[in-house]
Amino acid sequence: MKVCLIRGSGVEQDEVDDLFGALNARQVEALELKRDAKPEAAADLLSGTDLLLTLGGDGTFLAGARLAAPRDIPILGVNHGHLGFLTEIEAHEMAAGLSRYLDGSYRIEERTMLQVTLVRKDGATVRDIGLNEVVVDHSGDARILRLEIDVGGQRVGVIDADGAIVATASGSTAYALASGGPILEPTLEDLVLVPMSPFALTVRPIVFAPGQDISLSVVRGPAEMRVDGQGRAQDVGIGDVVRCGSHAKRLKVIRFSPPESFYQRLGDKLGWGRPLVPKK
Repeated sequence: MKVCLIRGSGVEQDEVDDLFGALNARQVEALELKRDAKPEAAADLLSGTDLLLTLGGDGTFLAGARLAAPRDIPILGVNHGHLGFLTEIEAHEMAAGLSRYLDGSYRIEERTMLQVTLVRKDGATVRDIGLNEVVVDHSGDARILRLEIDVGGQRVGVIDADGAIVATASGSTAYALASGGPILEPTLEDLVLVPMSPFALTVRPIVFAPGQDISLSVVRGPAEMRVDGQGRAQDVGIGDVVRCGSHAKRLKVIRFSPPESFYQRLGDKLGWGRPLVPKK
């Protein structure tokens, strides 16, 4: 068995050394992949990998998801950050969690990944994938964007807003939620479009059924595009189109908790359903 690890900036080397020692004692090959590794190096290290382990916060998990999903590698998130909404276990639970994984005492939860293609008006394309969302936001001198929305080849309308978010169910509890979007149960395959500070109050979020492709054409800009908040933002000019859909592969997430624990997590991590004034 082979385990590959990605760690966040706050994880010390001695923690990694202890982890590798424990895995080697179980006859498991363990390697570390740098978050900024070149694609060729990442492909080589991930070849034959049975588990991708992330040590850090949700940002580290998102970086790992982009590598794991296309290769059908299950991912296990260990929270070393503050929120850790996407991760499965806390840092102090890592030894027990790995033992449960190696003993086969876990379940696989599949999450939809987002496939994003930026088509420039000269025909050039930029492709990216993400677990949470793609954000098309105003940039430069643009105070407001005008976006034409197309869904499955059908023109939906034109909106004036600061920008728009297309999110997966996993991403519905991230930036999309902060922008007024709905919460979706994370295993759903739906996508949600959330306008950011729209000029018209009637422009509200929309949830689209699985299999629908959503296109955002920039009519008034300029704009910039970022997927999962990772890497450098891509410039999006007037006439460019951002096409969003579901990736062919779904992310396989290692879970020890039951499916209904998502609702417990909403309360514990985000405070959903908790009274503003505690009961006496």
